[in-house]
Amino acid sequence: MSITGVLIAALIVGGTGVFIGVFLGIAGKKFAVEVDEKEEAILAELPGNNCGGCGYAGCSGLAAAIAKGEAPVGQCPVGGAPVAAKIAAIMGEEAGESVHEVAFVKCAGTCEKAKQAYDYTGITDCQMAAMMQNGGPKGCSFGCLGFGSCVKACPFDAIHIVDGIAVVDKEACKACGKCIATCPKHLIELVPYEQKHLVQCSSKDKGKDVMSVCSVGCIGCKMCEKVCESDAVHVVDNIAHIDPEKCTNCGKCAEKCPKKIIK
Repeated sequence: MSITGVLIAALIVGGTGVFIGVFLGIAGKKFAVEVDEKEEAILAELPGNNCGGCGYAGCSGLAAAIAKGEAPVGQCPVGGAPVAAKIAAIMGEEAGESVHEVAFVKCAGTCEKAKQAYDYTGITDCQMAAMMQNGGPKGCSFGCLGFGSCVKACPFDAIHIVDGIAVVDKEACKACGKCIATCPKHLIELVPYEQKHLVQCSSKDKGKDVMSVCSVGCIGCKMCEKVCESDAVHVVDNIAHIDPEKCTNCGKCAEKCPKKIIK
């Protein structure tokens, strides 16, 4: 090939490259999508777990919603108060008070304390087992099935199956709510991190029926309700409930409980 041919080829390739570069530059400016600076700043402060605990598909979705004023600055359960304060500064508003919450499993029916109605040999998944006879193999139809669907759902390794029931690691839990959405028995709820007394049972059966299947279930005796001086404990549908806003953590309910189910 002659030098002339090489030069022509080089000019064609170079010219094509320049044309494409200019075209892309013009197109980039013409079709550029405007990005909200606040949205970018908020996204930079979010933890980036994309867990969905905030109710949005991911951190970018939450950042956009906060920037538009469609979501509060403290919407991220993983980031908590520190992240809320930083986002509030970006938005030019007060973060307000936020309560540090963690997941809590309302069941203490371990393998030793709760009876099994039958042997289950199907898929080791709570949602599948809950579709079986009597809502699963556990004698208590309200109890934790212990197959670990919540464990698989948790992106923070904060919940594990211990002796047949799910147990939450308070220090690792980020209150994202994934375990709550997964549990077919609706046994998990968010409670204040500082709450010291909680009822570790969710059975709505009468006392006699509870005792026939679980040695530690709430029997609805109302002893806890009677000794509470702050009106924080009430028995509804045969199960005790503690109002964390009224509870003073005096411990009288736990001391009086005959089944020692208030932990």
